[in-house]
Amino acid sequence: MADTASRSGCTEVGHSSRGAEPKREQSELEPDDIYHILQTSRRRHVLRHLRSAGEPMTLRDLAERIAAREHETTVENLTSDQRQRVYISLYQSHLPKLDTRGIVDYDKDRGIVEPTPLAAQFDPYLSGLEEPSTDPWPRRYAGAVGWCALLVVARAGGLLPIPWSAAASIVVLAFSVVTAGHWYSELSRRSPR
Repeated sequence: MADTASRSGCTEVGHSSRGAEPKREQSELEPDDIYHILQTSRRRHVLRHLRSAGEPMTLRDLAERIAAREHETTVENLTSDQRQRVYISLYQSHLPKLDTRGIVDYDKDRGIVEPTPLAAQFDPYLSGLEEPSTDPWPRRYAGAVGWCALLVVARAGGLLPIPWSAAASIVVLAFSVVTAGHWYSELSRRSPR
């Protein structure tokens, strides 16, 4: 029975071991299903690439783009082994799972993959993967660290004739001001207007 389950690709709890399970007609996925799908980076990459393409993709193109991303290179610079490893895992595991769950339509014979309406439920979870952060607070904390480091170096080098206790007080004050500003901005962002 376990052998049948592994051949069908259905090894998850709740899947039958009688071969390929028919697609479920669902209008919405459960949160546990969404998190389970997203726990694997290759499935996240599949969903992200399909969303950005906006049209069906070939398995080959999808595998090449994902391999290039994983190896931080371009499609042209990939080795055949790098391409093949991703292609095989998509072909044998990830795409059949997404297809069985009704998230993508995967035509194995033609090698075509396209998202279904269920794929749109993953958009809120994937939106932060392509866009750089616009949060200014990491830069503000980094600025505070930089200025405080300059202050300490200047004091240690004798360029600033202030006592160490004053330098320490300035460092603490700088971080207190930045932290208070961060706290206040988060509080005002979350409070209803």
